[in-house]
Amino acid sequence: MKKDKLTTNFGAPVADNQNSRTAGPRGPVLLEDVWLLEKLANFNREVIPERRMHAKGSGAFGTFTVTHDVTKYSRAKLFEKIGKKTEVFARFSTVAGFRGAADAERDIRGFAVKFYTEEGNWDLVGNNTPVFFLRDGQHFSDLNHVVKKDPRTHLHSPTSNWDFWTSLPEALNQVTITMSDDGLPASYRNMHGFGSHTFSLYNKKNQRTWVKFHWVCQQPIKYLTDAEAEMLVGKDRDSHQRDLYEHIEAGDFPRWKLCFQLMTEEQARKLPYNPFDLTKDWSTDDYPLIDVGMMELNRNPENYFAEVEQAAFNPGSVVPGVGFSPDKMLQARLFGYGDAQRYRLGVNHHLIPVNKARCPVTGYSRDGMMRVDGNYGSKTSYEPNSFGAWQEQPEYRQPATPVNGDGDNWNFREDDDDYFTQPGIRFRKMTDGQKQRLFENTARAMCGVPDFIKQRHIEHCTKADPAYGAGVAKAFKEREKMMMGMKKMEMGHIADGDPAAKGCGCNCDMAEKAPKGKKACAKPKKDMGKAKKK
Repeated sequence: MKKDKLTTNFGAPVADNQNSRTAGPRGPVLLEDVWLLEKLANFNREVIPERRMHAKGSGAFGTFTVTHDVTKYSRAKLFEKIGKKTEVFARFSTVAGFRGAADAERDIRGFAVKFYTEEGNWDLVGNNTPVFFLRDGQHFSDLNHVVKKDPRTHLHSPTSNWDFWTSLPEALNQVTITMSDDGLPASYRNMHGFGSHTFSLYNKKNQRTWVKFHWVCQQPIKYLTDAEAEMLVGKDRDSHQRDLYEHIEAGDFPRWKLCFQLMTEEQARKLPYNPFDLTKDWSTDDYPLIDVGMMELNRNPENYFAEVEQAAFNPGSVVPGVGFSPDKMLQARLFGYGDAQRYRLGVNHHLIPVNKARCPVTGYSRDGMMRVDGNYGSKTSYEPNSFGAWQEQPEYRQPATPVNGDGDNWNFREDDDDYFTQPGIRFRKMTDGQKQRLFENTARAMCGVPDFIKQRHIEHCTKADPAYGAGVAKAFKEREKMMMGMKKMEMGHIADGDPAAKGCGCNCDMAEKAPKGKKACAKPKKDMGKAKKK
């Protein structure tokens, strides 16, 4: 087999990649060993800043195919006819974890799709849940801080997490989802996706309709219990990445159906709650889903860093026919995401192949670090101009958004303080088994959290549904009773003077190894194994 030749970054042949240049066989390394210097210098710069949120993720390429006529709602060319295909890139992620975190953690999953259309890139940047913890971007950085590690201990702090969530009663809808089965999907292939925010569509007549985007999973919906996830993390921290990669490699391509959930401007004005509130969703009974098309992921990236780590998604990247809404969280993200990419990847991150538009790009953004595309050559660099260079396109103007009111820091709680109706509805739709897992998951997640914070959460759950609050309260008591029993058993070992059993929590495997004359673990070893299985 022919071997490819090794070169430096600038193409010069490398004669020796085994030995540094030295002054004699035992002498010091010479500074003129430019190949050694190049390797070390590149190594020092291989790591780029990780995403502040959604750092751990997986990606794949595929296609989106239109299956239904939706041209009366949107003028976007990717929807212009049934059967039309558009290339896409999708990235899935956990939210709170760092780049090396485990996949099977209880957390929201990111669900972002980049459509490479003839009118530019459309980034539909969402999650696997239809709502979120917040409805105002003012607290977005605070949320990041509480789900990351404590600044003093450098450990995750359930107290900080739950103190923050329970201090924002509007978070209960998302908290309920996170603590339910949906908070721990078995894989990226086995979950739904949502644009979450309210967006807008407008047609060729410039008529606007408010929209929520839904990705309906075509694979079975599967979840993990906390116990199953704990075992899986111990064996494979990259379980979601492995699952997605291996299924695509085997030709088992995952698919999601894109649906619109539509609301007219008149309906939005009459809605009893704010239709642009990210902590609430729209009832599918009142606003049914409309089929649009199918996404199939059928190609794995050739290089993870180049095509997944360097992928940049921005909800501000839309195409004609798709627009925004007064959603406060969306408005904050329109700045935050683009700015994060400029920090993480540089001002010219749009030139990175995975981010690059598949249509002609003609603009006046020039220069900057890593401008590698010719920088528009000698084209006129300003507008307006008299030389025929790129002109604005008023025919693509979006419909005007009516606004009213004085500019102020308006307290949205005075406008809508119904935080509990939707979590209550969500709870009552659960089966008895789902409710019990919700209670137990909550109790585990809040283990060690001060009682006053637990009580605050119980009060919120009770307002959603009395059975919800009672179930969580009971789970807290059962959890505390179990922990007290474990502590007493552990203290019993220590009192018996068994040095091998100190701190074992009765999960030790030392029952047969106690020193002569000392009392071994009270439970037989085989019973302990059964207890673990439960």
